[in-house]
Amino acid sequence: QIQVLETGGGLVETGGSLSLSCTTSHLLSSDTLVAWFRQSPGKEREFVAASLWGENTIKAAASISGRYTISRDRAKYTLFLQLSNLTPEDTAVYYCAARLRPPPIYHSWSDATVYDYWGQGTQVTVSP
Repeated sequence: QIQVLETGGGLVETGGSLSLSCTTSHLLSSDTLVAWFRQSPGKEREFVAASLWGENTIKAAASISGRYTISRDRAKYTLFLQLSNLTPEDTAVYYCAARLRPPPIYHSWSDATVYDYWGQGTQVTVSP
């Protein structure tokens, strides 16, 4: 079992950028799947991006196409999601999730039910 902690949220102006961090409590294996989801008030949780810990294969939602970068600091057990050109539509609580079991097929990476561990979330607010 692992703990997942998100940090890096806050208030950003439209057009700005931010970096979210997802830190786990344990060293991850290369096939651990780590993902970001977000949830806005009154809306269902939606997929943002996912990546295997050990390689740079990424699945990302169309809503962040061309505006994201995913990187990792293996020594700090941390995966970073950088978002740029933010709009008020990006306002949400951002959650990090992890799956320690063998990863499912790529098509399923956007399915919240495949993840076993979730953080508490970090609020991102983009002002008009």
